[in-house]
Order: sequence, then C-alpha cells, then structure tokens
Amino acid sequence: MLAIIKQFFTKSHGTTVSDSRFLALNHWLSNTFGETLSPVLISGDASFRRYFRAVHQGRAMVIMDTPVALIPTEPFVAVRDAYAAAGLPVPAIIAKDDEQGFMALEDFGDVQLLSLLNSQSVRQWYPTALALLPGIAAVTQTALGPLPDYDDAFVRRELGIFTEWLLGTHLKLELTSDEEAIIADAFDMLTENALEQPRVGMHRDFHSRNLMVVDGELKLLDFQDAVLGPVTYDAVSLLRDCYIRWREDLVDDMLVEFFVLAHEHALVPPDTDMVQFRRWFELMGLQRHIKAAGIFARLNHRDGKAGYLKDIPLTMHYIRDVAVRYKELGDFAQFIMGRVMPALEASA
Repeated sequence: MLAIIKQFFTKSHGTTVSDSRFLALNHWLSNTFGETLSPVLISGDASFRRYFRAVHQGRAMVIMDTPVALIPTEPFVAVRDAYAAAGLPVPAIIAKDDEQGFMALEDFGDVQLLSLLNSQSVRQWYPTALALLPGIAAVTQTALGPLPDYDDAFVRRELGIFTEWLLGTHLKLELTSDEEAIIADAFDMLTENALEQPRVGMHRDFHSRNLMVVDGELKLLDFQDAVLGPVTYDAVSLLRDCYIRWREDLVDDMLVEFFVLAHEHALVPPDTDMVQFRRWFELMGLQRHIKAAGIFARLNHRDGKAGYLKDIPLTMHYIRDVAVRYKELGDFAQFIMGRVMPALEASA
C-alpha cells in the first residue's frame, strides 16, 4: 500500500502532460460528454482525491478523481444517494466511472461557509447548519448496508494517529513508561465517552469548510466517510471547528440549541440532561482534536501536504483547554502543556 501511495503522489499529485490519471480523465470526459473539455485543477483534499472544474454546454461541473486502489468510489455514491433520499442537500451525480474512479458532480461553487463567518454572522449560519444534523442522524444505512460502526477499535485507531504521527514522527518525543500510561488512561476515558453516547448517523467531517453556500443555502460535501457513532460528534466538529475558534459563550448557546434539537428528534433518551450532554460534547471534541492533530502531522509527513501544519496549534489549544477542566485528565493536561506544546513551539 505504501508503494501505491508514493506512486500516486509522485505521478499524479498535480497535473502535467505526463500525468497518466489526468490523461485518462480527459479521455473519459471526452467519451462521456462527446467533446473535448478542459478540466482545471481546483485542489486536492485531506485524502488522495483531486478535484477539477470543467464546463459542458455552459454548465459547470466538479470532476472528482479518486484512485480506486486507495479509496473506492462506492461508499461516496452510496452515502450520497442515501442523503439525497433523506432530503439532504448533496450534489447530483452527472456521470461516473467506478472502475477508474472518475465522477462528474453538480458544482456547488467556491463559497465555503468559513469564508462568510464572523462574530455576527455565525449566530445566523450555525443554527441553520445544526438543523441539518437530525436529518444526517437519521441516515444509518445505505445501499451497501448499515453504516460502519464507530466502535472501540475505530476510536482507538483514530487516537493512535496522534501518538504515531504527531508525538513520534513530527515531534520525535521519546515517551517514558509513565507518559505512555497517562496517554493510555486518557484514551480509555475518551473511548468510553464515545461508546456510551446514543448512536446516530454521523457525517464525521461536519465543519465550515465542508459546508458550501449556494444562493443563501447550505450544501453538504465530504460525507463519504459517514459512520454510525456518537450523537455529539458532528455538533462538536462544527462548534469547535479545527479551522476557526469561537467564544465559549457562543459555543455554549449553540450547544443548547443542539441539545434541544436532539430531544425534539429523539436522538437522546428523554432523561438526558444538559450536564451529561455537555460532558459528552466536550470529551468528544477532545477526542476529535487529538485525532485531527495527528492527521495534520500525517498529512505533512506521509502525504507532502505541509499546509496542514499551521492547523495543529489550534487543535492543541482545544485539547489543553478541555483537558484542564476534568480532574481525571489532570496528568494528561500536564503532559500536553509540559511536553507536547513546548515541543511543538520548538519545531515551528
């Protein structure tokens, strides 16, 4: 698999006349749409996909290039179809080739919600975004079967990215046995928190860069990794976004709004109180930011995407600020503040 990854990034990350996938993509577009199109690279994402924009008969399309040896297209299509059937705002599929990993999608433009947010507008946009979550929560299976379960192994695998890629590969920290035990205890607590929550359909990457604004309405992207998991995961992804931070009073107001929505749509048991819900939310956010910090390091070292390194400090501040609130995480908070954050500053 590592050889495939290296081959992809050596030959296909970007576009050149010798880019075999780009040549194949152009051939597929010509055969599919009956004319020579001129796809222009928009960007890659935090995976191995690339996205292009092309115009056919005056209609803009987003062209997705997915190396199927690394990421199959079927989950994207299955989740998209299930979301569309549930009335969620996802792009239409105009044409696709599952064997080659090419897809032409409805173009939602370039306006990410993130670009429209400020201390005033967030109070208008975020309730609209949170209102999408009950619909997402209701989608628990696709044509491929039930969504994958965000289970013990899944959670621990994600947490392990932090230890391997941020602490080990990026910061080159040599952990003592006591530090390993502190991390293990913290990860046990976070795993238990994730597993004790009510299970719902989960987008898993619900944040301001994956919400597009089209004619004043929000549209969903990057939903292909949907799973069945904790009720607070998507809400904390939005409210404690890895790319922008809001005042705690605003986050708390929006959390209350989601708490009400969760009860109205029976996403939580009737006796769930705000104290329990807030704890679920905060520890879920801590788990997600630990994972994200590790992923940002991995994107740099494995995938050559250095731009994500600048997002690590915000995730580390989230981690610190939540960890210090919980007595059970006191040693972990000290480890973060005493070992990890100084090492991160020294590496900058």
